[in-house]
Amino acid sequence: MNVQQLRYVFETARRGLNVSEAAEALFTSQPGVSKQIRLLEEELGVDIFVRHGKRLVAITEPGQAILNIATRVLRDLDNIRQVSREFAADDVGELTIATTHTQARYALPPVVAEFTRRYPKVRLVLHQGNPGQVCDEVSSGEADIGIATEGIEGYQGIVSLPCYQWNRCVIAPPDHPIFAARSLTLEEIAKYPIVTYDFAFSGRSLINKAFDARGLAPNIVLTAIDADIIKTYVRLGLGIGIVAAMACDAKTDTDLRIADAAHLFQSSTTHIGLRRNDFVRGYIYAFIELFAPHLSRKVVDMALSGGGSDAGL
Repeated sequence: MNVQQLRYVFETARRGLNVSEAAEALFTSQPGVSKQIRLLEEELGVDIFVRHGKRLVAITEPGQAILNIATRVLRDLDNIRQVSREFAADDVGELTIATTHTQARYALPPVVAEFTRRYPKVRLVLHQGNPGQVCDEVSSGEADIGIATEGIEGYQGIVSLPCYQWNRCVIAPPDHPIFAARSLTLEEIAKYPIVTYDFAFSGRSLINKAFDARGLAPNIVLTAIDADIIKTYVRLGLGIGIVAAMACDAKTDTDLRIADAAHLFQSSTTHIGLRRNDFVRGYIYAFIELFAPHLSRKVVDMALSGGGSDAGL
């Protein structure tokens, strides 16, 4: 048994049992991957994969146990490499962040600007997706950290650190009749077509929960993955928008009127997610503290060691 064989097994499972894709990702040949997996199975005396002819169709029960251990071994080897790189050059490397559009567009720009000023030799990579995709990237090791509002907290294998709380606003053209009401209420909002986030994004469940609690059925005519798209369709007159307050600015969104809706919806908390048991490089600690100043290196280390992630906001 060798590390390369474990890497072949891991990558084949990660690629949906497609040996050709695994071989391409590992810069080797498909027959070579198949042969090494067979040799490992013969050495261990168990089948790792279920086969139908030459195709892999499932992972066996012992294969899943082997895969779990192989994943940990490969991750620990990566951590060893990270440690050596950290002490060789603690200001050089790559930081991959998986996050949602709202965070990437509205919360991260000043942080990214300051981070790149401090660490010009660190290459930053932003991957955007919904909260589930963010968690999957962190869990698989494709991203070093994840930033999202929903999904990270409670995700197995990821340590969740609370960053900041935010709420929502209602947007519409300035002459929209909703602004003629004496006060902004859920009942008033429910009278009009609504454009808001897709179910997977940015606290949509809290929006639904608020209407449900009042026995209201909002007329949601369009959902989108980011606030810019929502604002576009509000401008077209499709409906009023419910978006994150951070996504609206009276100075730039001059053709829209913005009404605070924090009194109508429960606040949401944005979290940073780190893979448990990973080695964290110095510049990653620095990025986290830039994004959430209360998350010092000591607080992060305490959370990663199992001392709790309930750092006060």
